[in-house]
Amino acid sequence: MIAQDIISGCDFAAAVMFIYGLKRMSSPVTARSGIVLAGIGMMVAIVVSFLYIVGVPADVAPELRVNTGLALIALVIGLSWAYWTGKHVAITAMPQMVALYNGMGGGAAASIAAVELVGGKADGEVQVLVATVGALIGSMSLAGSLIAWAKLDGRINKTFRFSGQQIVNGLVMLATLVAGATIVFATDGHPSSTLIGAFFAGALLFGVLMTVPIGGADMPVVISIYNAFTGLAVGLEGYVLQNPALMIAGMVVGSAGTLLTLLMAKAMNRSVANVLFSNFGSSSGQSTSVIAGSLKPIEASDAAINMRYARSVIIVPGYGLAVAQAQQKMYEFVKLLQAAGVDVKFAIHPVAGRMPGHMDVLLAEAGVPYDIIFQLEDINDEFANTDVALVVGANDVVNPAARTDKSSPIYGMPILNADKAHQVYVVKRGKGKGYADIENLLFYADNCNMVYGDAQAVMSKFVQAVRDLDMSAAA
Repeated sequence: MIAQDIISGCDFAAAVMFIYGLKRMSSPVTARSGIVLAGIGMMVAIVVSFLYIVGVPADVAPELRVNTGLALIALVIGLSWAYWTGKHVAITAMPQMVALYNGMGGGAAASIAAVELVGGKADGEVQVLVATVGALIGSMSLAGSLIAWAKLDGRINKTFRFSGQQIVNGLVMLATLVAGATIVFATDGHPSSTLIGAFFAGALLFGVLMTVPIGGADMPVVISIYNAFTGLAVGLEGYVLQNPALMIAGMVVGSAGTLLTLLMAKAMNRSVANVLFSNFGSSSGQSTSVIAGSLKPIEASDAAINMRYARSVIIVPGYGLAVAQAQQKMYEFVKLLQAAGVDVKFAIHPVAGRMPGHMDVLLAEAGVPYDIIFQLEDINDEFANTDVALVVGANDVVNPAARTDKSSPIYGMPILNADKAHQVYVVKRGKGKGYADIENLLFYADNCNMVYGDAQAVMSKFVQAVRDLDMSAAA
């Protein structure tokens, strides 16, 4: 009884830490402490779960001791692997790591459901129903997240589409739902292992089929959707286990993931239905407009000197900055501009990078102060009064075609108004198209110049040019 009271108290404390930690994650200033607090809550929930062995009847104790030993082995392996990968993962690989970890959460929820269903431990029709729904969602999240990881990691470089694909997907889902309903309403209360296996196979297959047609440019939304799925699955399985910590953690994650999905869909001018049930990310709708103007290259040193004498500069970071690992050198350049009296700000698009918040994490890693980092809705009106917009490794999120070209696949998507600045410099490795595989009208605008080269090398030239100028002035 005492052990159960301790478990209940610790579960409540863990739930409070989850919620408060997530609240603190809403601000860059407090996000780090929020993550630590939520991590402590998770540790408390894990450690206290071993108290369930206290007071177990003697005939069950030997089996429980074996299971406890296996759980400890799994914890050691999981913690060691997660710690090593977390310490060594590159910032460019962060999205696929998040996708992989998210998939593991969905898989864990599905595994709990499998134990409950196969072992007949779900008590009553309601619990069987909840366990089955959790199994469906968790399995879809696991399979879909693994495909998302493979796409982000470059292991799957194609989008697989075929005629009648939506019909096939619908039939697979229908068959899976029929199997799930049969499990829930089995007349003897003990569905066969074959039926349960077929149900899980269908759920996993649907997760794969739902994700493989999606283009890589839409992976931020995909990650967000599966994050919501995982949270919902965990919450449902927490109900089956009558574990308040799991229920609350799952509901919090599921709610946050759902809200984030809505925000991401809005940022890409898509409805959630379009995200879930269409081949979004397809490049079949290429723009038919004629591009006027030409690409106008400029030397890095000339661009740097012009920014040195500007009154204001807004920097738009993108995935190319992360690939080049140039964030530290970029911030070094920013500090030189600030020392010269230039007002420098950063503009972040909601879907810049390969996952939500990717650019915020990148800038935080470089030590960029939070008070000069602004989201799209807070800074977009300032571009028109800005001397220079510096676009580093971004493409689709600054493409004016989203405003002007109704034939463009990104038409209607909110973009950063970099093209409205008096002068635009775009740092780009080459003349290739962006992740959405469409031409960027900004690059051909009269007020835009291209600074070709790896972002790390270009930023080094920027820094050197300003230093040389300052030294000459001092002499």
